[in-house]
Amino acid sequence: MKIISRYVLVELLQVFLVALSALTLFMLVVGLVKEAQQQGLGLMQILALVPYVLPEAMRFAVPGTMLFAVASVFGRMSATNEITALKAAGISPMAAIWPAIGLAVVVSFVSVWLNDVAVSWGRDGVRRVIVSSVEEIIYGRLRQHRSYSAPQISINVKSVEGHKLIRPTLSYQPPTGAPITISAAEAEMNADPVGGKLTIICRNGSLHMGDVKAVFPDEWTRDIPLDAVSRKGVASTSPSEIAMADFPKARAEQIKRINQYEQLAAAKTAMAILGGRMEMTVPHVVEGERQAAKLEEARLRRIVMEPWRRWANGFSCLCFVLVGAPMAIRMRNADFLTSFFLCFLPILLVYYPVFMLGVSQAKSGSVPPLAVWTGNLLVTLWGLWLLRRVIRT
Repeated sequence: MKIISRYVLVELLQVFLVALSALTLFMLVVGLVKEAQQQGLGLMQILALVPYVLPEAMRFAVPGTMLFAVASVFGRMSATNEITALKAAGISPMAAIWPAIGLAVVVSFVSVWLNDVAVSWGRDGVRRVIVSSVEEIIYGRLRQHRSYSAPQISINVKSVEGHKLIRPTLSYQPPTGAPITISAAEAEMNADPVGGKLTIICRNGSLHMGDVKAVFPDEWTRDIPLDAVSRKGVASTSPSEIAMADFPKARAEQIKRINQYEQLAAAKTAMAILGGRMEMTVPHVVEGERQAAKLEEARLRRIVMEPWRRWANGFSCLCFVLVGAPMAIRMRNADFLTSFFLCFLPILLVYYPVFMLGVSQAKSGSVPPLAVWTGNLLVTLWGLWLLRRVIRT
């Protein structure tokens, strides 16, 4: 029995590690090319992104690779009558399947960890690399395309000579106040990653700010936050990018914020009653606080749902093995690609639509967060039924 277990485990690990390396490398290259095209990155920035993009690539590659390994190994074993030989020797096929299930459990925990690292540490690292390299990125885009745009700023130039921008036109929308448009004969930019600002020095130009117009023959200097000029913008506050360890704190803070809006609405109504101003007690007076509370409640639902989603997504590896192993044995096909696609097609048609539906409904509050495991449950039950057929036949 131990010999069979070691044999199956070694075969699975060989296929899994080779396929995982190839697929991760492919997805890593795709992710880096995408970022390079969107941000205009140079070689050094691309190399700096590699460790941060790697977890993102691996978290998508691991479940599919686990299914591929199981379908390949058990499809070949079944096609070469190795499973039949086990049955003839009075050994249950589960002796060969248990190592795959054990490996899938370990890989599922690793996948949960990769999901957490990718969306918290990985995405934040990508954002920091791009923001710290924003000066090189902007100059690179201006040399190639003569223009650069981000949510709060846009720059157009006639040409770039060394570090000088020739005939630049800059439009900037500050957090407060009217938008600013500057046209100058020349300009320079200097980024300060430590201070988190980009200094723009314009010479011999004009400035438009709302109805105000001014001309400056010498220099005009403006400091702009790096987050404002980067296409990645400020750090995301989305629940999908919160680390697993921070969810209890985020949930408590969100509940506190909701209570503050509800207390503010109650205080307004109470003050109106005490002052005898009954017209101020009607619902529309506190409509702003109510809407704000609803938005915060929607965010709270996402915070509560997100850990369930990550665990369900990670343990899809185990579900895929429970389906892939018996299906590959029953199909008896030595062609690993055929076995993989025949095993993956039902998962693609059943698991992912049900999983996404559960996530969507949990976000809206229509179902409890546990509903995101519905896809896992269906696939697991299906896999157990297939296992029962394999053992009995």
